[in-house]
Amino acid sequence: MFKAASHVGGESSEAMGIDERTFIAVKPDGVQRGLVNEVLRRFEMRGYKLVAMKMVMASDDLLSKHYAEHVGKKFFPALKAYMSSGPVVAMVWEGRDIVKAARTMLGATKPLESPPGTLRGDFCIDVGRNLVHGSDSLESASREIGLWFKPEEICKWTPTNNPWTYEVLG
Repeated sequence: MFKAASHVGGESSEAMGIDERTFIAVKPDGVQRGLVNEVLRRFEMRGYKLVAMKMVMASDDLLSKHYAEHVGKKFFPALKAYMSSGPVVAMVWEGRDIVKAARTMLGATKPLESPPGTLRGDFCIDVGRNLVHGSDSLESASREIGLWFKPEEICKWTPTNNPWTYEVLG
């Protein structure tokens, strides 16, 4: 009668259709303010799976590739200086509809447009110190994950709580 019970510890994320990935980065202001754990907590409490994480000092080359669409824009030098001013905690999260859900959890790019309950709505004031980056599409997520992580740095594992977090579809 309880379908999920037959899946405890059994079905992989792929089999359950919950293997979408996104890239999330806690920016230098978030690291300096001690908010890495808050970002982790919110994603884990929501039920998403962390598959990669590392703290890095982002290089000029990495930032130019990551923000390629902004190279040459007036604000780009300040953005690059900010992102290289301290460590960044780069993460890959996995789960059903994670790109869309993560964007909602982060809040609007402009913190004052972010409602309370979002990371930016709760912890940010200025757009130039908006705490976190999150991929805006599956394509961006794939590109950004490839820039920040080698394939062997991404763990493949199945949490035992999957059936308690996700309804088995199909």
